[in-house]
Amino acid sequence: MSDRHPRAAWRRHPEPARPPVAPEPSAEGPSVIQATLYREGRKVSSPATLAETYRQLREHPDGMAWIGLHRPTEEELHSLAAEFDLHELAVEDALEAHQRPKLERYGDTLFVVLRAARYLDAQEEVDFGELHVFVGPDFLISVRHGAAPDLSAVRRRMEENPDLLALGPEAVLYAILDAVVDGYAPVVAGVQNDVDEIETEVFGGDPAVSRRIYELSREMVEFQRATRPLVGMLHGLMAGFAKYGTDEELQRYLRDVADHVTHTSERVDGFRQALTEILTVNATLVTQQQNAEMRALAEAGFEQNEEIKRISSWAAILFAPTLVGTIYGMNFDSMPELHWSLGYPFAIGLMAMVCTSLYVIFKRRDWL
Repeated sequence: MSDRHPRAAWRRHPEPARPPVAPEPSAEGPSVIQATLYREGRKVSSPATLAETYRQLREHPDGMAWIGLHRPTEEELHSLAAEFDLHELAVEDALEAHQRPKLERYGDTLFVVLRAARYLDAQEEVDFGELHVFVGPDFLISVRHGAAPDLSAVRRRMEENPDLLALGPEAVLYAILDAVVDGYAPVVAGVQNDVDEIETEVFGGDPAVSRRIYELSREMVEFQRATRPLVGMLHGLMAGFAKYGTDEELQRYLRDVADHVTHTSERVDGFRQALTEILTVNATLVTQQQNAEMRALAEAGFEQNEEIKRISSWAAILFAPTLVGTIYGMNFDSMPELHWSLGYPFAIGLMAMVCTSLYVIFKRRDWL
């Protein structure tokens, strides 16, 4: 990557067979964040359009162009592809977005896909962005999809360090990698706080915590998809140090970035494991709570059933004399018991006998 070829030697021969530069109707649109030319680590100019950037870069073959775009149009990317000989597969990926982090080499050009992340305090959630970077011998093109990452701070940092910027597009790539990885730190801190809060909510019996655990687990899956491939990508770049003559300063820079992303990846794996365990504990607590509620309902039902038994028993006992009294209170002339001298004592005794019998029966059955 660090072999700097003269500009005319690697692509712009004046032969007529070269494809013409694609038209650029939207070069002045808002998708072009900033296009800047540098020479020996110093800012030369900031062209207003892509066409002007191309022209000035041709006039200064020893310079470097850093072009930043946000959700560019198809015409803009095709214009860049025609000017810098970008591979059509990489251009297609940059247009479609939603790519996994990866690193591809197409001749003298590197194509890097990164997943940036930022923590939104108000929503307590993680927002992911996607960044595509084309790195050539004398140019770097960043194509951003989403709010993150903001590369303006990276640009200022590099411009304040001309010695590092003078190392070329590779130095800018490593600075971008470092910014993306450093952006993971606030996310890790925010997620750690969320995990701590979730643990408190789980043992506090919050019924809405299950949904929060699930949503955070999904975010950690996305976070893993952003960090895990990045570890392999950085080790792949490190493996090519000798082959591509990478500057020793950049080697140290990249190794530091690799250490940080490895640490972040391990933290994310730990979060996922912790959330899985918390979800298991929450399910156990919910089951225990449901069992306790079912037990309480069963006990309440049992007590209610006992009360119903008592009420029913006394109702049956009181119903017996009412029945006898009702029969003998009809006062029909043809009822012989009405004129029997022992009829009243007999009715009273019958009532007492029936009530006593029912009481004994219900008492033996523990209804009373």
